[in-house]
Amino acid sequence: MKILLIFGSVIFPVLMFLLQRYQMNFKFIFNLIAIIAALIFGNIASTSIYQVIKENAVFMTNIHGLFLNPLFLITGAYLGVYIVYKLLILTLEDLDTR
Repeated sequence: MKILLIFGSVIFPVLMFLLQRYQMNFKFIFNLIAIIAALIFGNIASTSIYQVIKENAVFMTNIHGLFLNPLFLITGAYLGVYIVYKLLILTLEDLDTR
């Protein structure tokens, strides 16, 4: 499973890069999904933190239940892959300008 996660973090950004090179609509789609994922990710994190503070359970491990939320994990995973994809684009653009 660890190997799959590591390979996925390399293969998916490269695949995203190739798709956006093939058709520019993919660039818009990837950006739109990233915006939605960031909103969902941030809202889940902030509401979870608010709940912990509200219950005065700051020193408890309640916040770790956040990592069991599948939507939090999916959006976080997409944002991680998306950041590598954008860094790949920036790096290749820097190489082109030299």
